[in-house]
Amino acid sequence: MRTYATVPELRVALAGAPRPVGFVPTMGALHEGHAELVRRCRAACGTVVASIFVNPLQFGPSEDLARYPRDLAKDQRLLEREGTDVLFAPEPAELYPDGFAARVDIGPLATVYEGAIRPGHFAGVCTVVLKLFHIVKPDVAFFGRKDAQQLAVIRKLARDLDLDVAIEPVDTVRAEDGLALSSRNAYLSPGERGEGLGISRGLFRARALFEKGERSAKRLVEAAREKGLAYDYLEAVDPDTFGPPAPGAPLLLVAAARVGKTRLLDNILLG
Repeated sequence: MRTYATVPELRVALAGAPRPVGFVPTMGALHEGHAELVRRCRAACGTVVASIFVNPLQFGPSEDLARYPRDLAKDQRLLEREGTDVLFAPEPAELYPDGFAARVDIGPLATVYEGAIRPGHFAGVCTVVLKLFHIVKPDVAFFGRKDAQQLAVIRKLARDLDLDVAIEPVDTVRAEDGLALSSRNAYLSPGERGEGLGISRGLFRARALFEKGERSAKRLVEAAREKGLAYDYLEAVDPDTFGPPAPGAPLLLVAAARVGKTRLLDNILLG
């Protein structure tokens, strides 16, 4: 695996790379969920490119950018183990030089749920992803379903701007106890981890009810709610628009809850 920190170096390295080129953008702090993204990319693509960039544009003023876990050497070992060909690991100034001011706004989808709680977050996500797509020029990019609203946002970005890249979703990877893998899990104490399991436990209850024939979004949400958890939201939405689900159409149960000082996100697709 070769690692590059500048755009010109990366472009030279990718010139003539075997197609299709697959891309896995990350913010580092990699775990088995990221490993699954790379495995899917490796199985489908001639060249596997990953990026590690802790994107300052998607952190709000009250969010601790400096606290985000960083261990480049450890992340490199995971990526190399899974067959990554090229890693792009730039410094912020490489992507956001002095005077950089652009932002990508994709409309109402970016202003609800996570977008309402973290204003400007998805503008930061879309801006960096669009830049990375222009730099890497992938044929396909892989994103986890665990961050369901981010996946919907990136799909809309690709559709609205006619980007020549396929967006490939990869199912959520979970620990044996059911907790969705996330870089944020590193912040949890053992007790908090046990509390956080209530999110997935509730979603699995709702899935079991759905499999028995329940189709009322309200009743499914009620089944998913775990007593004692401090939810920011727990709702049934359309998986593409994050608006109300249409009768008979697939619906996505999305949940965010605060456990200690950590916000945990999870979701489950029904139908």
